[in-house]
Amino acid sequence: MVSQHHEGSVAGSDSVCSSTMTDETGSNVAREITRLAALMARLRDPKEGCPWDQEQTHETIAPYAIEEAYEVLDAITRKDWQAFPDELGDLLLQVVYQAQLAQEAGQFDLATVARMVTEKMIRRHPHVTFGPDVLGDCAQQKNDAAQDDTSPQAGQSQVRGKASAAVPGQWEKLKEQERRAGAAPGKRPGALAGVPPQLPALIRASKIASRAARVGFDWPEVEGVVAKVHEEMDEFAVEMAAGDKARMQDELGDVLFSLASLARRLDLDPEACLRQACDKFTRRFEGVEARLAEEGLSMQDQTVEKLDAIWNEVKRTEK
Repeated sequence: MVSQHHEGSVAGSDSVCSSTMTDETGSNVAREITRLAALMARLRDPKEGCPWDQEQTHETIAPYAIEEAYEVLDAITRKDWQAFPDELGDLLLQVVYQAQLAQEAGQFDLATVARMVTEKMIRRHPHVTFGPDVLGDCAQQKNDAAQDDTSPQAGQSQVRGKASAAVPGQWEKLKEQERRAGAAPGKRPGALAGVPPQLPALIRASKIASRAARVGFDWPEVEGVVAKVHEEMDEFAVEMAAGDKARMQDELGDVLFSLASLARRLDLDPEACLRQACDKFTRRFEGVEARLAEEGLSMQDQTVEKLDAIWNEVKRTEK
């Protein structure tokens, strides 16, 4: 999955970006990636590899990719730039690991992974001019496509040769074209196709609501979304009073979904909102613990009223 890209960039055909990769940098990248791939192949070697690595499958190591991604996020959040490359390396290792497993099964290799994501990004950036260092062997194919009006890449290739800005909504439109191209013959993919069920629930809810909104399934004003949140809360309160756990879970899910929809409508990341709330609670809770420790008191022995009073004191010190 490639994250949604900022669409406001402009690339001129006559300009050279300061971040252009030098020959030396490219050589270093190729060398280190090759070393990493060779290391993984060695770890998986049936005779002389690591017993633990030999036993792993796509499924058993999949959770590590999620864990490493969150550790990358943590390093960014803490602005720990010393730990950052190390955490990125751990995440990269998961990509190399999965590619090695696939190569052993005769499915694809690491080069295929790199090629596919590069070609995807080229397709999704028709407003950017790429040189032979990016296009590689595909350069002539791109030129041929530009001459063929029936080619799905014709318009993209023509635009790529110009200094043009990204068209608003272009990224999602190109993704939609890719989803249609990958659909079964004669079957048009639904608006929600391609949203992975394995995503964290809040992120998935936001993406589902966003996809639905793009085809008109949305409230015209944000007040409608707010009203929906209150409606779902009322329905949850009814089931909570009845004490039906199954119905409570269903209705509370609706509450959370409506809140994720509200966050999307306000251009907020629901996952980031909840993460911020968790950090705030942790900080204040630890503040309460510290206050009690100063007095030689145990939290378990305090009344709710006392704990709430200390909580409010800690809260006031943050302002």
